[in-house]
Amino acid sequence: MATKTKRPKIKVPPYNSADYLNTERDIKNYLEAVFEEPLDREMLIHVLGVVARARGMMQLSKDTGITRAGLYKALSPQGNPSFETVTRIVSAFGMRLSAQAA
Repeated sequence: MATKTKRPKIKVPPYNSADYLNTERDIKNYLEAVFEEPLDREMLIHVLGVVARARGMMQLSKDTGITRAGLYKALSPQGNPSFETVTRIVSAFGMRLSAQAA
């Protein structure tokens, strides 16, 4: 009878999309791709948080006039950012929200 050999466990760090957004073009491509699909509130908050981490919360705070603590709170999974906060963040990313026929 064959015996089972134990394979060594491989430790893999958690996947973080922000690690792959290295340039402004990467960020814009990521946001454009995400906004092509239907979004719900949770996904929008998550995506904005990913880009905020990629760019740096301190820089985003300076660009939006929102405190770092306020950004972390608004972009947390329990966050509930106002429309004004969302538009300020998107604007700081060099983008704008617009409506388009489906």
